Amino acid sequence: MVVVTSTTDTLAVLKGMYAAESAYFAAGGPGHTTFAPLAPFFSPDVVLHQADGLPYGGIWRGHEDMERFFAAMSDTWEVFDLVEQSFLSETSPLVVLTHVHVRSRVTGRELDFPILQTITVEDGRITEVRPFYWDTAAIAAVCTNYHSADDRLPRS
Repeated sequence: MVVVTSTTDTLAVLKGMYAAESAYFAAGGPGHTTFAPLAPFFSPDVVLHQADGLPYGGIWRGHEDMERFFAAMSDTWEVFDLVEQSFLSETSPLVVLTHVHVRSRVTGRELDFPILQTITVEDGRITEVRPFYWDTAAIAAVCTNYHSADDRLPRS
């Protein structure tokens, strides 16, 4: 049985998760903080769908995978700032447009890009996240020592 949460509760869950996520990245990720403050915002059977072309691409299921996902994100990004967010719907599934600023841990290169996410909240917890990226190749290229997304030869 699915219990529909109110608009206020659904937004509170999402905003709480974003605050916990920001604190996690600001603290430095694994070894500096834990997944514990994020866990209550996610259903035990949460599913996160990330584009395969990203360094942390794939499908992540449940709390253990989410903990690994956040570790992978922390390994990838030295800076991961949610610069601006627009909540395009206020009931589940929520639609959120986020402008992100990142700096790669490996290359030190920076990038600004949008992410559009649909996020399903049931019983006060996030059950599914589906992000859409306009240019996964550009995001992946920032994380590697390649000249561009089309040039697969490492820099000398």
